[in-house]
Amino acid sequence: METYPQAATLDQDSLSMEAKAHDPRGRPRPDAAIDKRAARQAFDRAAATYDGVAVLQREMASRLLERLDYVRLTPKTILDLGAGTGLAVDDLQRRYRQARVLALDFAFEMLRLARRRGSLLRRPTCLCADAEALPLATGSIDFVFSNATLQWCNDLDRTFAELRRVLAPGGLLMFTTFGPDTLRELRAAWAQADGHGHVSPFLDMHDVGDALVRTGFEGPVLDAEYLTLTYADLSGLLDDLRGLGATNATRERPRGLTGKARWHAMRSAYEFHRTEGRLPATYEVVYGHAWASMQRVAADGAVTLPVSAIGRRSPG
Repeated sequence: METYPQAATLDQDSLSMEAKAHDPRGRPRPDAAIDKRAARQAFDRAAATYDGVAVLQREMASRLLERLDYVRLTPKTILDLGAGTGLAVDDLQRRYRQARVLALDFAFEMLRLARRRGSLLRRPTCLCADAEALPLATGSIDFVFSNATLQWCNDLDRTFAELRRVLAPGGLLMFTTFGPDTLRELRAAWAQADGHGHVSPFLDMHDVGDALVRTGFEGPVLDAEYLTLTYADLSGLLDDLRGLGATNATRERPRGLTGKARWHAMRSAYEFHRTEGRLPATYEVVYGHAWASMQRVAADGAVTLPVSAIGRRSPG
């Protein structure tokens, strides 16, 4: 398998209509909502094979970590949101040697592997929880790092509101997720075979940015690029997706066995995309970061500002 960066920017005209699977406030339609129980079970089953096939996820994490070279940050507590097997834990600990790293994921078997990361005296603290309901104190996190996780959240506004709550004033959120053109070849092949996409829907980059603004984050910056994995045959792609636990977990996914005729039709339709003897699997990777405001507004409307922020504004 190989990765091929195809574009560093994304224009609105290239967006897939699958973005319509979510409403303008970042919440999915009922038929597109993720079945968290099914998703958790899929990731638990895939824990043992995940690292061996997570080529794309590892590359995404590496590219996201590289962006920290341009950010001045000295966090005391880092949350690796959707840590999985802990692919990013070692790099985060090396980069921020004084920081405590919390690895949070909703799949327990993934965390059993993540807890082995780090050194004997500096293991990550592992938390099995849902990103939409964080078991963390308000203002307790300085930096949230999240790689390929947000697409598994049903309510993006709620997720960002939770992240905004746990971030300390001036804290940083940095993430990757997938855009609507992800696995477009597989989606098109299935649609041709039986009229169903068989692929979980993904949010448009612009909707993600709007959700950040709505939930009180400051200075959001988003961009996207296309990465492509290539395979000798379709079985390689499907095996990788199963090995990752990245199955269709929407509540209204087709149930029961897929007939041989539909499988054959889907495979034949996918062959249309073969290029130079290889079958492509395209991923639209969205990168984003935003800051928690230096001031916090309480439920009663009271505004609090840390002492360290007083006097920073220049007279004008």
